[in-house]
Amino acid sequence: MSLQEPHLFGKVAVLFGGSSAEREVSLMSGAGVLQALRSRGVDAHAFDPSERDLTDLKREGFARCFVALHGRHGEDGTVQGALELLGIPYTGSGVMASSVAMDKVMTKRIWQADGLPTPKYVRLAFDQQSREQVMVVPDVLGLPLIVKPPREGSSIGVTKVEGYSQMQDAVALSAKFDADVLCEEFIDGEEVTCAVLGQGLDARALPVVRIAAPEGAYDYQNKYFTDDVKYQCPSGLPEAEEREIQRITLAAYHTLGCRGWGRADVMIRASDRKPFLLEMNTSPGMTSHSLVPMSARAAGIPYEELCVRVLASASLDARGGAN
Repeated sequence: MSLQEPHLFGKVAVLFGGSSAEREVSLMSGAGVLQALRSRGVDAHAFDPSERDLTDLKREGFARCFVALHGRHGEDGTVQGALELLGIPYTGSGVMASSVAMDKVMTKRIWQADGLPTPKYVRLAFDQQSREQVMVVPDVLGLPLIVKPPREGSSIGVTKVEGYSQMQDAVALSAKFDADVLCEEFIDGEEVTCAVLGQGLDARALPVVRIAAPEGAYDYQNKYFTDDVKYQCPSGLPEAEEREIQRITLAAYHTLGCRGWGRADVMIRASDRKPFLLEMNTSPGMTSHSLVPMSARAAGIPYEELCVRVLASASLDARGGAN
């Protein structure tokens, strides 16, 4: 599919909004994508699945979908499965990779099985959250540690626990968003992120972005609604470190079966500069603050071209490749 012939994409739906806790971020992402695609001559239309039935996509003749949904019912394989049944190619990973990557515990299990570095963790299922079970977690992981819902994003419901007395409240907060709770070893060091574009052997890691948040608080507010977080891209990391982060990110992407595009969040441990994979985002943010557009710009890909490239990669599991 030529990027110079936008009419060949046909009628395109930009799916954004949705019903997850990340709806507000998705609305910002989708608005940016919609404007970018239209500026390149694509016949793109807004479509909010929380307000319209997905079968309208087929009825109204949409040829492909750009998925700018984040979180549940958008990034977790459910919308992808519906689009498979409708036969409408879509951007990003397929049903299985989307579903697995949305669950940070399942993701970590797969990465560990393939020997990829990820922080140690304890999963507290819904029936394993008694005071006694919660209070022994720091004995296993040490302090400080991170408590978060395994199936949310955008740092929603996340707590950095400094002492035993904080554990109960941290687990209670996380449990508001997910029945299970993920407790994770805290990696003291620098946070970076690395994006991937493409599929199979054509997939390429983009330049690494280094993140410097005020007092290390890279939370929901700082991610999307302040300019307090500083980003470096090029990262300024030693070349060998940058290459290693790109290597494990590509390996993490392939191991999960991702396609189209994605973005891994990584911590570099200060003590020995070892990188640890935190999670894989299969429908990354596309807001003005977002990191994939920033990384793409450093690689010489403007925002509008990035959106068109991602759209061009839209496919179906059933067809095994780009449409």
